[in-house]
Amino acid sequence: MVPEKCACWHVAMLYGDESSKGGGAVMTDIKIAKNLLRVEPSASSIASQRARTLKAEGRDIIALSAGEPDFATPEHVIEAAFDAARRGETRYTNAAGTPALKAAVIEKFKRENDLDFADDEVMTGNGGKQILYNAMLSTIEEGDEAIIPAPYWIAYVDLVMLAGGTPVIVKCPVENDFKLTADALEAAITPRTRWLIINSPSNPSGAVYSAQELREIADVLVRHPHVAVLSDDMYEHILYDGATFATIAKVAPELKDRTITVNGVSKVYAMTGWRIGYCGGPAPLIKQMVKLQQQTTGSTCSVAQAAAVAAITGPQDFVKPRTESFRERRDLVVSMINQAHGLSCPVPAGAFYVFPSCADLIGKKTPDGKVIENDTDLVMYFLESEGVAVVQGAAYGLSPFFRISFAASEDDLIQACERIQRACAELR
Repeated sequence: MVPEKCACWHVAMLYGDESSKGGGAVMTDIKIAKNLLRVEPSASSIASQRARTLKAEGRDIIALSAGEPDFATPEHVIEAAFDAARRGETRYTNAAGTPALKAAVIEKFKRENDLDFADDEVMTGNGGKQILYNAMLSTIEEGDEAIIPAPYWIAYVDLVMLAGGTPVIVKCPVENDFKLTADALEAAITPRTRWLIINSPSNPSGAVYSAQELREIADVLVRHPHVAVLSDDMYEHILYDGATFATIAKVAPELKDRTITVNGVSKVYAMTGWRIGYCGGPAPLIKQMVKLQQQTTGSTCSVAQAAAVAAITGPQDFVKPRTESFRERRDLVVSMINQAHGLSCPVPAGAFYVFPSCADLIGKKTPDGKVIENDTDLVMYFLESEGVAVVQGAAYGLSPFFRISFAASEDDLIQACERIQRACAELR
């Protein structure tokens, strides 16, 4: 719920004068920005923190709430960071990124996506999230709208609201493979629409848009030149069962001048903590996004940028085996969740999440008589009764579902799924 009136943070400020020497404090009210009050804390972060807290208390907890590969960062990437530090590459860098990283990003887009970008058409950020925030804050004014297909990555809605915009949520049911259709997009566009945000492969559903599906979406956008596209391609390399990756700027070259193509090193290279995202887009917008970044974080970590160069330009032979490992885990989790009473789990085509429906469990009672009224109740029941942390579908804009990250060991996945099966069997 968005608060309609301002709230204040009551802060005790100790001043170095006679009035405070007796241990007293001067109270002041600091007004919190309305746009920030509209934003909820990240549900996945809350779930992960709750799991860590319970684990610290001695509970046996299996956390499948975080979207974080359990593989190690490749050794040659780590060595590149060490080498950069030893060379003294520990200073501020250009806000848009080092020349080496920008060149690597340009080459990557050409090599893997057949997209041509000039130097002033690419930039880096502190993770893909900062790129997204830069784009929203650079373009959205109060009342502007951004179309977000649901289920969606949690941050999209909050970043739009932080910029003062209005998220327009278009629900994409499981019957449509959780994907936006051209007709649904057409119906959602208004004169205030500024962005369509599209994520393929998708977090949380694992849905993958085909080139044809993106072409149909593009045909709608061609008729609405005031709408820009943000294509979040973070899970580009994690694909299964012969699925092929497509990105809208390539599928529809006529939209390239109003498309931001976002990617990063977090997922495929297991570099979540290195915080390097990047994008390609029209030079006038990139210029403004860089200007914004100059006034926020300034630049990204210099040694992390050197590591990202090594990741993007170095050996890629580990990607396929890791993806195959994810596929095996996917198949394991899908099979076991579909054996749980009242759950139905579609098979994702990409990323490392499943998004099961729990519709048949809504209204059931736990052994202590509590009614499961929604997917939030269900995930709390899993956590409290069996020590399994997952994230409710409501956090991703579509209920009744929940998200499981299978970026975990096979042993943990088997144990967690057995616990979920047991918890579901006890509902009446």
